[in-house]
Amino acid sequence: MSGPVVGFVGLGNMGGALAANLVRAGFEVLAYDCAGPARTPLGARWAPGPADLARGTDVVVLSLPDGTVCEQVVRDLTAIRDRRVTHVVDTSTVGVSAARRLAAIGPAYVDAPVSGGAAGARKRTLMVMYAGTDADCAYVEPVLAGLSDRRRRVGERPGQAQALKLANNFLSATALAATSEAVAFGTSAGLDPAVMLEVLDASSGRSGATADKFPDEVLTGRYASGFSNTLMAKDVRLYLREVAGLGGASAVAEVTETVWGAFAAADPGADFTRIYPFTVGASESPSSTDSTSRTTSG
Repeated sequence: MSGPVVGFVGLGNMGGALAANLVRAGFEVLAYDCAGPARTPLGARWAPGPADLARGTDVVVLSLPDGTVCEQVVRDLTAIRDRRVTHVVDTSTVGVSAARRLAAIGPAYVDAPVSGGAAGARKRTLMVMYAGTDADCAYVEPVLAGLSDRRRRVGERPGQAQALKLANNFLSATALAATSEAVAFGTSAGLDPAVMLEVLDASSGRSGATADKFPDEVLTGRYASGFSNTLMAKDVRLYLREVAGLGGASAVAEVTETVWGAFAAADPGADFTRIYPFTVGASESPSSTDSTSRTTSG
């Protein structure tokens, strides 16, 4: 297909899958990751650094761990005087305030966080929620379509999509922690956890945890969703910070942050679905988590 040349920064679990989607959609993709070229998707070209992306692409997509890293990359792109890049699509979870700062730095900025995990990215069922001006969103729409088949514009100002993503991750974190406690309670009373989940999923206790996380990752013992407890703890902290800035209610979020902060401190980098054995104090200690359960950003 004809269209903009796309740069991609951050080739972790999520970013690698998204960059591969763009290649399969027919885009010319120039990719960079601070870990080196090994993660470059088949069909993409490796870029030695952000300056190469600034000069050689029209749109740069970011999939990075936090706002600090995103800001450094955007500043690096902006610093190139003969830059070609005109738009940045940020799929990272950076928070409302950071998105607003990023929008003020240089190239046109479309706030476009994603939800659905690395598996959702590979299946193109990932939800891309995005916000930006009419003109900016229209320009990057082909790139957004290359990322996933599920997209929804949620606002006209960068930061609005971040607000929705943080609300989503707060709900996800709370549901997974609460479901872990509920399943632990049921099994201690002699219930079969598979039967519990079947009934919960057909009842008012249904959530993403009962529908996906527990059946796919916990009951199978896979614990390989591709998203880390460290990143989830970061997202809940971000949510609390933004809520505090708006003077909103945060009683439940404060408890959720405590739970995820403790889990991340006990076993940093573990797959976030391992909150179940952490919650019940299973015989498998956090320190025994194998390397396949470790996750990286993006």
